[in-house]
Amino acid sequence: MQIRKNDLVKVIAGKDKGKTGKVLEVLREKGRVRVEKVQVVKRHLKKGRSQAHPDGGIIEKNASIAVSNVMVVGADGEGVRREKIVRDLGAKEKARREKRKSA
Repeated sequence: MQIRKNDLVKVIAGKDKGKTGKVLEVLREKGRVRVEKVQVVKRHLKKGRSQAHPDGGIIEKNASIAVSNVMVVGADGEGVRREKIVRDLGAKEKARREKRKSA
C-alpha cells in the first residue's frame, strides 16, 4: 500500500469525490484509510458511555474509505507518483516525484 499516515490525498470516487484531506490512519488489513473531513458520520452516544463525552449526545467522526478511492496529491493539488530511485551509495529508497516536474 503506497499511502501512509499524514499524506495529503484526494478522493477520486464516492460521495466525497473531489475533497482533499490528510490521512489520519491506515487500516492495512482492511485496505482502508481514514481521511480528515472526509466520510464524516454521526454517532449517538449514551450518557456516561465515554470519558471524552460524559453527557452523551451526537458526535461526528471520520469513517474509513477504501484505499482505491483516494490518490496521493502534492501541495499544489496535482497527482503524485512514487518511484524507486538509486542513490550514489546504491541504496534504493522510495521517493515522491511530481508527474509534471519529473524528467
